[in-house]
Amino acid sequence: MIPGRLHIDKVSNRAISSRDTLVHPPEPPKEILFGNPTNGIYVGRTEIFKMPFYWTYENVANPHIAICGISGSGKSYFIKTFLLRASFVWNTNAIIIDWAGEYKEWVNQSGGKIISLGRGSYLNLLDLGGMKPYDRIKQVMRTLELLTDVGNYPEQRRLTEQAIEKAYTQTKFRMDVIEQKDELGKPLAPPTLKDVVRILSDQAQTGTYEFPAELENAIYRIKQFTKSGEDFFAQQSTVKLDAIVSSGLIDLDLSGLPDEPSRALAALTILQFIKERMRQESWSAAKGLKLIVVLDEAWKIGKDENSDAVMIVREGRKYNFSMIIASQNPTDISEAIFSNAGTTFMLKVKFEKFLDYLQGSLNFSAYMRDKISKLGVGQCAVNLALTAQTKYPPTFLVEKIEGEEPSKEYFLDLSEVMSLQKRRDVSVPRSVSFARDEFRRRLRQFGLSDDRIEELSKLFDKNNRRMDVVSFVIMLERYGIARRNVGDYLKDAGIDDATIINIFGKVDLKKSGGVGRDISQVVME
Repeated sequence: MIPGRLHIDKVSNRAISSRDTLVHPPEPPKEILFGNPTNGIYVGRTEIFKMPFYWTYENVANPHIAICGISGSGKSYFIKTFLLRASFVWNTNAIIIDWAGEYKEWVNQSGGKIISLGRGSYLNLLDLGGMKPYDRIKQVMRTLELLTDVGNYPEQRRLTEQAIEKAYTQTKFRMDVIEQKDELGKPLAPPTLKDVVRILSDQAQTGTYEFPAELENAIYRIKQFTKSGEDFFAQQSTVKLDAIVSSGLIDLDLSGLPDEPSRALAALTILQFIKERMRQESWSAAKGLKLIVVLDEAWKIGKDENSDAVMIVREGRKYNFSMIIASQNPTDISEAIFSNAGTTFMLKVKFEKFLDYLQGSLNFSAYMRDKISKLGVGQCAVNLALTAQTKYPPTFLVEKIEGEEPSKEYFLDLSEVMSLQKRRDVSVPRSVSFARDEFRRRLRQFGLSDDRIEELSKLFDKNNRRMDVVSFVIMLERYGIARRNVGDYLKDAGIDDATIINIFGKVDLKKSGGVGRDISQVVME
């Protein structure tokens, strides 16, 4: 090189990455990304150096994973890919607590087992699951406090707890023993909530209790779970609790239960049994994960600090148990879970308050924040809580989650409803996309039947997976979906408020048969 002259050479990306630069590109070294492919789950290639990224529990503080991203960003597609590969790499069992029945079709196709509560399967709330009755009573009462207001009424809480204990003793259970058998050596059948209601009702009929209103309210609170046709937790279990943690892929389908409290009750009960089974397992040095528990959009039990989901996250590592918890709203994930997750996958996150929360929790750069807000379907940012200190950034970008099969996307055309200014701006997208599986899941949440969902899917497929947004909204409203819900769906897809108002204006205009008239009012309910 001649002094005083600039000399330019062609240098490969790999050579650049090995040099000490003022600002290192936001990617960990290959030893972290590509350590041992035989003991990791392939996710995809990094955005900058195109390095293959294999996730493994060996490099991170614990095996728990948090996933966040707007509707249609590819969360469920990633979960399915991850579970399938974990079963091949580590022979891992998995339980999906499936709020909306989203995963059951895939689980069935994958050779897994579906347990449909509310559709022929029952879960006795007073099953012991390998616990002593005293310990199970404490869990049941904590669950009732999470789902009802019984914690605000000490006397009603005391009456309920006493009645549950009496139900066990009347069926010859000893309160401090795990193995419970009758005189012939057969396992005792546990009591049910119907026995608890009977005990409280008998107490009320004597007329000797000092506070009859408290007693009546305690009966009413338990009786809501024992009504005929809704007694999903008040009959003897058809679910073999000891087997579900070691039976391969299990989908616990909660979509057949009538309401949110019932689904939360089922999920909490299963988590409690999983937690106790986990504690009964001895520590294992063998590689791999024994069980992965998936919670998707289960905000009711994922947000509360007293939830058993938090207990599993705090203790799961030493037993080789893992939890995957996913949500559109990261603030719906308990801070105790979020701060203890060894890995966070961030798909597209649009709202500023969610980005603030993630950036404040994970401490990534403004550059990364901007990237996360503009990610496409299947693209993601990954944050690793590494066990070893490193000078490299723990948050990096994956250009595409590479699943076992191409992720099918649907597109809504926005060109008809965009303002003139946005049409001229070439940087503004003319359509929004979402994964087909996420599209079907959200429609199920709105109560749309499988036949209607299939009809809409066929229309997308017939038109090269595209539909103009006005026709799409008209069809949803024709199927009985409230405009408020349609608006929420469009927001989740990344459409701004001004464009949504314009969409509904075009919808009203088209329904009324008006052409070319100005829109003076939009009904948003």
